[in-house]
Amino acid sequence: MVPPGNPHLSPDPMAELMTMSAPNLSPVLNPGSSPGPKIIVLDDDPTGSQTVHSCLLLTRWDVETLLLGLRDPARIFFVLTNTRALPPDQAVAVTRSVCQNLKQALAIAQIGEFLVVSRSDSTLRGHYPLETDAIAAELGDFDAHFLTPAFFEGGRLTRGGVHYLMVNGQPTPVHETEFAQDSVFGYHHSYLPDYVAEKTQGRITADQVQVLDLATVRSGCLAQLQGLRGNQCVAVDAEVQGDLDRFAQDVLEAASQGKRFLFRSAASLLTALAALPPQPVAAADLGQYNRQGRSGAVIVGSHVKKTTQQLAPLLAAEGVVPVEVEVGRLQQCLQGGDPQDRDRLLQEVLAAAHQAHHQGKTPVIYTSRQELTFGDVQTRLDFGVQVSALLMDVVRGLPPTLGFLISKGGITSNDVLSEGLALTTARLLGQVLPGVSMVRTESNHPQFPELPVVLFPGNVGDDQALATVYDRLRPMG
Repeated sequence: MVPPGNPHLSPDPMAELMTMSAPNLSPVLNPGSSPGPKIIVLDDDPTGSQTVHSCLLLTRWDVETLLLGLRDPARIFFVLTNTRALPPDQAVAVTRSVCQNLKQALAIAQIGEFLVVSRSDSTLRGHYPLETDAIAAELGDFDAHFLTPAFFEGGRLTRGGVHYLMVNGQPTPVHETEFAQDSVFGYHHSYLPDYVAEKTQGRITADQVQVLDLATVRSGCLAQLQGLRGNQCVAVDAEVQGDLDRFAQDVLEAASQGKRFLFRSAASLLTALAALPPQPVAAADLGQYNRQGRSGAVIVGSHVKKTTQQLAPLLAAEGVVPVEVEVGRLQQCLQGGDPQDRDRLLQEVLAAAHQAHHQGKTPVIYTSRQELTFGDVQTRLDFGVQVSALLMDVVRGLPPTLGFLISKGGITSNDVLSEGLALTTARLLGQVLPGVSMVRTESNHPQFPELPVVLFPGNVGDDQALATVYDRLRPMG
């Protein structure tokens, strides 16, 4: 049974974390200490940084690269695991690898206080409970693991244990939205205890999940946190950022007293934990990072309904040239068609992109919108990898004089950073819209030095959001 909801709800982001200490993994965290614990985020796609700024994103997790994040002056950094794009066994292997290397890096860096955050989707998609199980297996016994999927900038909130999305101004139980129909990560429940029971296949029953309701969160839940034992599963209500701010205070205090917690969460909790000041450059002014006031490029790989709705206003904007990538041709090629057709498709897309840029216009390179059918989930995932590989070949072939790059879709954005641009790290500048981050490549990048890159989640923003971001970055006059 799903408890009755509240029609007077307000939207927000999601986050996830895990508290622990130095290389021996002893309990930690003293909220009064300075500068506070290092926050290490394992992000299953690169959009979890959508509520913070001025920190590093890492696309590798070898010990040397992790040390870059640990030694960076920013209090928080992100490891982009991209596990949401992987099959279950690979997602587990990646998560274990990160945690094993992290233990070594923490010992080398002599980090005494830290948090590890397992960040995932605010619409409840992803490899749960596989990733939290893998983290627990590598990093020790937890007193509790929390579900904190609220993401206010994206219109996601939790009340009475029920997770909602704001749809046309109305709170809608998430299982009634398109995201619950995902062919890989689908589910049938918005009431988080029932969701846990479904995803764990009954290993954790609904009545074993504790709900920290709004009244408890707002009045303070330190006593409840101190009483948790044995990796208790807990769902956390949050309607506004202040709810998670208060919850984070109690989490830090309980952790400083020896409690160890793991979170399955969205991005808003990170805001509360990092306690950052406003970003140095306001969202409306981030266009100043455009390289020499030139036209840019937009890569649209996300296929969710919201992205399709946002694409239409962008294609109608001034200075834009639509370039469609006919993924049906790629499917036919992979199913025994002409093997040369993939290369022809790639060259056609690149020729159109270069011509548009030569004319001072911005090519919008987007995958065709028709829904393709597949025999099973694995075939669908494998085809997604092939589509992404094609798009990354496009990125590598773009004109080196681009002024900016916008990447639409979480998995697409991860691949743009790690494969298309071949970055090891990128510096997060801030958000160009709520929930939409911008990074910049390093000055020594061999093809695109100091290129501003927008990481735009597929399911964030209103219908005009993509066009608004383009308008803020495009050359004026």
